[in-house]
Amino acid sequence: MIVLAYLIPISLLLGGIGLFAFIYTVRTDQYDDPEGDARRILSDEWDDQPKP
Repeated sequence: MIVLAYLIPISLLLGGIGLFAFIYTVRTDQYDDPEGDARRILSDEWDDQPKP
């Protein structure tokens, strides 16, 4: 039963860190265009070879 005295605060701390990380990523617009990169990689418009 004494182990719960350790596990509950640790789990609350880890949950708070996860919540803070999620709020930070939302505020810095990291979820702005999740499908844009997936579509751009399949496009022939951008290729790595230089034009002659």
